[in-house]
Amino acid sequence: MTAPTVGVRRVDDDGIALRGRTDHVLDVLFDDRRVWSFWSVRDSRRSWGVTRTIEWPRALRPFLNGRTRLSVREHVSGAVLFDEERTFGSSSERIAVVGGGGAPLGLDKSGRLSATFDTRSQTDVRPLLDSIGVVLELVKGAGIEAFLGYGTLLGAVRENRFLGHDSDADLAYVSRASTPVDVVRESFRLQRVIKARGFATRRYSGAAFRVDVREADGVVRGLDVFAGFIDAGRLYLMGEVGADFEMDWVYPLRPCALEDRTFPVPAVPEKMLEAMYGPSWSVPDPAFKFSTSPRTIEQLTGWFRGTAVHQQDWERAFSRNRDRLPRAKPSPLARRVLAEVGPGGRVLDVGAGRGGDALWLARAGVRVTAYDYVPRAAQAVRRVAAEEGLALDVRPLNLTEWRSVLGEGARLARVEEPRAILARHVADATSAFGRESLARFASMSLRNGGRLHLDVWTGRGAAPPPKLRPLELAPLARLLESHGATIVQSRELPAGPEGKGRPYSIGRLVAQWD
Repeated sequence: MTAPTVGVRRVDDDGIALRGRTDHVLDVLFDDRRVWSFWSVRDSRRSWGVTRTIEWPRALRPFLNGRTRLSVREHVSGAVLFDEERTFGSSSERIAVVGGGGAPLGLDKSGRLSATFDTRSQTDVRPLLDSIGVVLELVKGAGIEAFLGYGTLLGAVRENRFLGHDSDADLAYVSRASTPVDVVRESFRLQRVIKARGFATRRYSGAAFRVDVREADGVVRGLDVFAGFIDAGRLYLMGEVGADFEMDWVYPLRPCALEDRTFPVPAVPEKMLEAMYGPSWSVPDPAFKFSTSPRTIEQLTGWFRGTAVHQQDWERAFSRNRDRLPRAKPSPLARRVLAEVGPGGRVLDVGAGRGGDALWLARAGVRVTAYDYVPRAAQAVRRVAAEEGLALDVRPLNLTEWRSVLGEGARLARVEEPRAILARHVADATSAFGRESLARFASMSLRNGGRLHLDVWTGRGAAPPPKLRPLELAPLARLLESHGATIVQSRELPAGPEGKGRPYSIGRLVAQWD
């Protein structure tokens, strides 16, 4: 076996220092368990000479407090480059990279800490295997032949098992439809069929959705269903494929082993894997990153994705606390809105986040629709509202996508009732296009009466919560006026004295449409 041409100079609290110019996939292990993989050149930065450094991933840093036997090895050859006992921080306990329920975690291909398959037993993944079989049968009953896709297909063909570094399961199908709109309609139809069987689902795009599967120890695993179609001899498959292809390489399907089961795969799976992962698909790469061409990204986005600016960032921001109820204390803006609409009124909480204000308003007798870019953030509030019989609905709203804004605005415009919009730190958390969309949404939703109550950070005082950008009130007021609004109130609330009250300034606008 040829020795790897990369070495480890040191490992410390900041990261790992390497030597060598050639690129290799390296695994980092804590007490003999892989927690992270990276490419030695692609993912590091040059320090001096042939020395390169890579910092600890942000997701791992909270766990770096304690002792561990830290190993670095070359993934393909298995050669050990570093293997020593290391102590981080001040704790003397063994480092345990685990989730809230105690399940071992590792960094997946997206850089997120997940219960990767190399930490799971056959008993753990049996519900996932069962669900793959059920979903495939449901899809087949609806007239579509689906097959294992992406990492699940790769694991089945290359190893007859789930890839150890993967964290979800994938299914795919190639539609007989010839236009994107028919592919979208078909995907939504399949989602309804699967949801009717009792599965929880959520949609990624017009041609991809997720099925939630609860494993034996309670870990929720994603089973993704990707749609594609062939146009003029080219396969377009959500979410990363745009390649010259032949339908005969897909159908008829053939069987392939996965763990202790047999599932359908494409007629020529090697062709599909090459389209997904490139010609080196057969070489293991736990740090793989898709390099989709700009042409394919533009086509898939225009047909199926729409726009989702920073959506993954918001998903991650809300992921840790989405099962916990937010604070019970309402914002001052929510109190003002309640004073205006009173019990029995209607409030649209745009940018509801985890839904603290929405739940408080609903408990006060207000009928509330909580809108957010990431509606899953409010799942704890949705659950409690259902248990208490509250008039609280949670709906998605994407201010960076006209289809979302105009569709929801048109729906509300048909309901003739007065309502108020609460938009707390929305305009200062979105883009210029998002602010334009917020103004358009308010103009459509409030034509039958009601006011928009809007708070933003104006840039003075201490730093506000993350992800906010300072805005001046005058340009924001002009934007609302350009959409037919009358400004009822515009004022700035200064930051309170140090240690008292709010540490940053707030600008408040109240607008109405005649």
